[in-house]
Amino acid sequence: MEFLFNQIDHYLSSMSQPDIRMAINCLIDIVDLIGRTDVKNDVIKELEKNSTSLENLQNKPGVDASRLDAILGEIRLCLTELRGNKTLPGQAIRQDELITIIKQRSNMPGGACSFDLPSYHHWLNRPEVENAEQFNRWQSDLAAFKDGIFLILHIVRNSTHPSRESAEKGFFQKSLEGGTACQMIRVLLPSNSPYYPEISGGKHRFTIRFMHWPDTSARPSQTDETVPFELHCCVV
Repeated sequence: MEFLFNQIDHYLSSMSQPDIRMAINCLIDIVDLIGRTDVKNDVIKELEKNSTSLENLQNKPGVDASRLDAILGEIRLCLTELRGNKTLPGQAIRQDELITIIKQRSNMPGGACSFDLPSYHHWLNRPEVENAEQFNRWQSDLAAFKDGIFLILHIVRNSTHPSRESAEKGFFQKSLEGGTACQMIRVLLPSNSPYYPEISGGKHRFTIRFMHWPDTSARPSQTDETVPFELHCCVV
């Protein structure tokens, strides 16, 4: 979901016709994902769980009280907005006739071209201000949902202290203390690194293999080199 929302923000920064098309495709993907499960309640439950965990830190020494209060305030605000909005996220898009037409044609390769969808072509050529306002209406019931997802991920990603590790011959394995599963495992490498990580795990341990892919026409393989990296085991 975060990936799709970030793409929309990127495409809407220019509002060119190809970018608007891509932003609409991302909106359709978001609504399809939301429709599969009760994602809204999942976000609410996760925010409530994070709020409880963070509130337990309020009286502990060494805790930045002002920063903690600020985060708790953001969580409460987000929960208020999510609970107060009785409509399902994405309802405005589901009820939009243009989006419905685009979605039907998008299942066909090239099906949403201007020749096959003259109404779409007409809409794309409206003034940029009008189309921007339309996007705001389409996303109006997604705002609190988006804020909740971004806040959850921000809290999780910043819940740990990173450690410097090395993977001998591209292999690294770590046991989880007390069987406590990580909510997220992050592996940080230099942007010019010739390797990328493949992560697998279970309740008691996780494994990282660093793969080398010199040519996209061949299969990637695990490197024989020792790979230094930064590890984040995130859990709130």
